[in-house]
Amino acid sequence: MDAVFTARGQLCVGIDPHAWLLTDWGLPDSASGAESFGRTVVEACAGQAGIVKPQVAFYERFGSAGYAALERVLADARAAGLIVIADVKRGDLGTSVEAYGQAWLGIGSPLEVDAITVNAYMGVGSLASVIAQADRDGKGLFLLAATSNPEAEAIQQAVVAGGGQVGLMVAGAIFEDVAARNAQDPTHALGSLGVVLGATLDLAGFGVDLAVAPARSLTPILAPGFGHQGARVSDLRNLYGGYAQSVIVSESRSVLSAGPRRISETIARRVLEAGAARG
Repeated sequence: MDAVFTARGQLCVGIDPHAWLLTDWGLPDSASGAESFGRTVVEACAGQAGIVKPQVAFYERFGSAGYAALERVLADARAAGLIVIADVKRGDLGTSVEAYGQAWLGIGSPLEVDAITVNAYMGVGSLASVIAQADRDGKGLFLLAATSNPEAEAIQQAVVAGGGQVGLMVAGAIFEDVAARNAQDPTHALGSLGVVLGATLDLAGFGVDLAVAPARSLTPILAPGFGHQGARVSDLRNLYGGYAQSVIVSESRSVLSAGPRRISETIARRVLEAGAARG
C-alpha cells in the first residue's frame, strides 16, 4: 500500500453501480450494465489512481450473473495493477468467517482482492482466522470502527464494560486493538490491518485519538465521506491528524457522477487534490 501511495496517491475510487447511475450512464440496470460500468471505471483509474473499491452489494443484487460480472471487473483491476478493496462488510466467527476469507482473499480465487471490509460486531478476536489469512497471504482487512451513518452512534460510542479495554468507546477500542496488532510487526511502514473512520465525523467523540501516530506500522484508515458526502480533501490533516499520511481517501458518487466521458479527467483532478493535501 505504501508503494501505491507513493506512486499513485491516496485516492480510492468506488465502483458503485447504483440503478440511477447506470441510467445516467446510458446502461441497463442489469448484470451486464454493472459489468460495463465497473470495467469502464477500472479503465479510467488505470495509470492514474491506484486503488478501487467495488461495493459488492450492487453486483450481488443480480445474483449469480452479478457475481460473474464482478469477477470480470476484478480481473480487469488485477491486470491493471490496481489495489482492490472489496466493500463486503463480512462478519462472523470460526469456520464461517474463515470461509469468507478464503472466498475474497484466497490466492487464485475468482473473487480474489487485496483487502476487504469486515464487521467486528462479535469482537475483533472473532476475526482471528481471517486476520491470520491476511497476514499469511499478504492481504489486508479494514474493520468498521466509526462509520458515518447516524444509526451507528449508539453502538460505536457505547462504553466497553469489561476486558482489557474497559472504559473505552467501542470505536476507540477497535482502533486501539487494530493499532496494537499492527505494532507487533514493526518492519512495515503501514500495517496490514486497517479501520474505517468516516471523514464526516468528530472522531474524538468516538474515542479515537489520531493526534500522534507511530513512525512504523501505521494503521491504514479507509475514509468514506469525501466529495458528495461533504468532507473536503483539503481538510485531510485537520480531520486525521498524525494519521493523514495513512488515509485512503474514498470517493464514489462525486467521481462516478461525472459520467463515462468525463470520469478519467475527474479522477486525474481528484488524485492531484489528494496529493496536495498529503503534502
